[in-house]
Amino acid sequence: MFQTFEAASTPEQGPPRLAALREAMAARGLDGFLVPRADAHQGEYVADCDARLAWLTGFTGSAGFCAVLAGVAGVFVDGRYRVQVRDQVAAAFTPVDWPETRLGPWLCDHLSEGTVGFDPWVHTVQEVADLRDTLRGSGLALTATDNLVDAVWTDRPAPPDAAFFAHDADRSGETAAAKRTRLAADLRDAGHRVAVLTLPDSIAWLLNIRGADIPRNPVPQGFALLMDDGTCQLFARRGKADAIADHLGPDVTVLAQEAFLAALTDLDGPARIDPASCPQAVADVLAEHDIEVVHAADPCVQPKALKTRAEIAGTTEAHLRDGAAMCRFLHWLDETVPAGGLTEIDAVRALEGFRRDTGALRDIAFDTICGAGPHGAIVHYRVTEATNSPITPGELLLVDSGGQYADGTTDITRTLATGPVGAEEKACFTRVLQGMIALSRARFPKGVAGRDLDSIARYPLWQAGLDYGHGTGHGVGVYLCVHEGPQGFTRAPSRGHVPLEPGMILSVEPGYYREGAFGIRLENLVVVQEAPAMGDNRPMLCLHTLTWVPIDRRLIDVDALTPAERDWIDRYHADTLAQIGSRLDGPARDWLAAACAPL
Repeated sequence: MFQTFEAASTPEQGPPRLAALREAMAARGLDGFLVPRADAHQGEYVADCDARLAWLTGFTGSAGFCAVLAGVAGVFVDGRYRVQVRDQVAAAFTPVDWPETRLGPWLCDHLSEGTVGFDPWVHTVQEVADLRDTLRGSGLALTATDNLVDAVWTDRPAPPDAAFFAHDADRSGETAAAKRTRLAADLRDAGHRVAVLTLPDSIAWLLNIRGADIPRNPVPQGFALLMDDGTCQLFARRGKADAIADHLGPDVTVLAQEAFLAALTDLDGPARIDPASCPQAVADVLAEHDIEVVHAADPCVQPKALKTRAEIAGTTEAHLRDGAAMCRFLHWLDETVPAGGLTEIDAVRALEGFRRDTGALRDIAFDTICGAGPHGAIVHYRVTEATNSPITPGELLLVDSGGQYADGTTDITRTLATGPVGAEEKACFTRVLQGMIALSRARFPKGVAGRDLDSIARYPLWQAGLDYGHGTGHGVGVYLCVHEGPQGFTRAPSRGHVPLEPGMILSVEPGYYREGAFGIRLENLVVVQEAPAMGDNRPMLCLHTLTWVPIDRRLIDVDALTPAERDWIDRYHADTLAQIGSRLDGPARDWLAAACAPL
């Protein structure tokens, strides 16, 4: 049901694990060691064997890192996790607000001189270069070493061993051979002989394959080399790719993962690596063997983001299927809460059950967030047996969930009233809704990036002195990662600067969180498309909604809405009833009709 990270430390286990790591540091003459969330593939989610940050600190969020020194261990987390980290880590660890506090200055503040070690497999080229630049002249040095967490993690789980499988070209809209040929032409045009691929979702997209190495994300872990003639070498743990040999064809050679480093030493440059995702260890091997390196974006990232017509059609159907499952869940919730006895885990299990009842669910898209009352204020709250709370009438319930289907990935958040709530909750909910409406209605010129639109969704909250500490939206894959680059509605430079283009799928998810009281978030997925001509007919883009699930009308302060906002809500609900109504029957269909009634 949800990834628990069995190896994650408890508040009692964290201090002795930290002490063991410090002993290993001292034995190697290190004054510090860095423990990121990332693995060698730099994905957002990691296998249990790579959950080093959770094992050491107890923090299980999807982003963050720990800097361990002799006298302090800082756990760096962004605005999504500042409540969660305080609940999960022992007093031996010090939460640090990141990115407001940067690692380099923090190290300089806590260590006047010395050597900080890092595992070059779990830090990117860009991360290491930026940190070295920051520390230059400070008296602190960075040195690559083996992973010291692995050295003290005596019962570390084995790597995942699930087999890779083929993804139908009819669903992707392009054969793997065509993709390799297209990208190889781009490499030749740029004068690059080979692209080094380390992101599992890039490899999955390029070769039309999927895997089960990472919970919730159907990616195959491995490495690949794409040559400028369109041939490819895939490096995977032994046996994992045996079943897809015919699918891959003669131009893709499968090799053992242990052969990857040796293959790097034999390359003819220039070799293209993406400094934002390539492990420092790869760059070190290439440099040691005098192979010319070019820093450029992973060649798969941008074309993967531009969905084909087949992918858009598939994800449209997936959202209709998923929307019907969500509506059955919301109907069930309205019927069940008043009777009492319902808990967060009960709701999570019920929602997954409704999705599985479709007969098409491959997996949930991420661990379901189901936060009742104060838990809703924990942006990425994950219910456990220890935190499981009752869902009681008269509070807000935040449910953020999604499904992985062979034809698409869904991600939807609804905030619900479990009974009459106060005026303050309704006022905040309405401002969040106004932000979602404003961004959903946006028309914008070609060349506009996500950062240019992020503030549209925040403006209604800003007017009341409110805001939220996460991006307004992220890219989403098609039966791939639920968080996908390079685009996003965010001020973060890593994704917010990318111009939006037709075919990109993103979430629209403004929110508001009051610690200790309630949380509010509303989320639909949208696809960027050409806007109908108007004005002087200059090229414009707009956002087409993919998600069709009612918004809780009980939480809307109708008097605070403009006529245009009221019209948008009524039209959205009318379209939801038209799209989903035929997929429901009986009481669930009646519930949907009432939920979609005009304001």
